[in-house]
Amino acid sequence: MRQVVLDTETTGIGEGHRIIEIGCVEVIKRKPTGRHFHVYINPDRAIDVEAVGVHGITNEWLEDTNAPKFAAVVDEFCAFIEGAQLVIHNAPFDVGMMDAEFKRLNRPLTRTFCSILDTLVMARDMFPGARNSLDALCKRYEIDNSHRQLHGALLDAEILADVYLMMTGGQTDLALAVEEERDDNEVELDLGDLRIDATALPVIAATTAELDQHERFLDMIDKKSEGALWRKI
Repeated sequence: MRQVVLDTETTGIGEGHRIIEIGCVEVIKRKPTGRHFHVYINPDRAIDVEAVGVHGITNEWLEDTNAPKFAAVVDEFCAFIEGAQLVIHNAPFDVGMMDAEFKRLNRPLTRTFCSILDTLVMARDMFPGARNSLDALCKRYEIDNSHRQLHGALLDAEILADVYLMMTGGQTDLALAVEEERDDNEVELDLGDLRIDATALPVIAATTAELDQHERFLDMIDKKSEGALWRKI
């Protein structure tokens, strides 16, 4: 599966506000490929003071850097995300902002050429009642985000990619040994005389889904230790 982890920064929150930054990180088969899409955008309107306090982007800075308008980058943006599953934290906000930009250009809406996965919904299902902001998830999964002084679309997309892979990587606690209590009434069987014809046993190959799940589990071990011994062998 090809996924694109996406984040945006905007002029503010609410109707009439515009996108001023888009950041995308490509992930294929749960591996970041190193490909990304990143652009600053001239919104043709003032940026709210409160929004500047969040991301630090000003109208003056966008003008000084000759940031293009959305119409000038939409084709490249669509080509990058087309056919992918978009992974977004609080997807209704970002998708709503993108759809508004597409509507202004009489272009198809985001949902017509991408599926959407909302990591905020996932986190709320996994950790009901807990804080599930991106910063809270980084703390929960021990992901270093100390370099995140201000919000930035590409930086947040990169951090979200790490968070998403940890959220979907299976068990994060590597203390796998479980101490089992012995039942006093347990009957021990002596199998010493049991003879099995190994050539008669059926060989059941792992399915593609099982192999993918195995690789995801090894990815998780790689992140939490010095590397999975299975891969070293």
